[in-house]
Amino acid sequence: MPGRMMSSDTYISDATDGGDNDELVLLTVGQVGRLCEALRGAVAPADVFDAVGRATLGLLGPGLLTINAWHAETATIERLWSSDIAAYPVGGTKAKGDTPWTRQLLQRGEVFVGEGDEALSAVFDDIALIRELGLRGVVNVPLCHGGRVIGTFNYLADVDGWRETQVAMLQWLGQLALPGLLALLAAKYR
Repeated sequence: MPGRMMSSDTYISDATDGGDNDELVLLTVGQVGRLCEALRGAVAPADVFDAVGRATLGLLGPGLLTINAWHAETATIERLWSSDIAAYPVGGTKAKGDTPWTRQLLQRGEVFVGEGDEALSAVFDDIALIRELGLRGVVNVPLCHGGRVIGTFNYLADVDGWRETQVAMLQWLGQLALPGLLALLAAKYR
């Protein structure tokens, strides 16, 4: 309703058509408002990442979130933001060879959903650290601009499986981080 102020306990939900895969997603107007306010006040790319990181952990619970740049010309990923800088410090890089994961996420720009130790160990060379942190599932969201992947938004958690709504929420949150990634890359490569 135009011009109407909503209370923080009002909910926004997705419309469902009654199909088997529909799930109800609830966000408080307060959650959305706080995120929008934080993004509006963002001065630097790190402010964008901080706002989206807080929202991600607040909405999806404890876990590890990293935001990375993808440098296709050198086939490397560069960590730009981390919710756990002790285990995954900003500035870390990883070379990514030609694997099914690389082709899916970084070349075709498709979300990767990994569930369980077998799936994670097939994809990540730092599986020992992932296990040590108690993380059992990952959603990797490609961040795209101009028709190509320029980064990734990665959330790992202690989960047995991912619901469609969680994956969709992570895709949405990743898109909110994209302006910060674009600004950081533009500043870095002037």
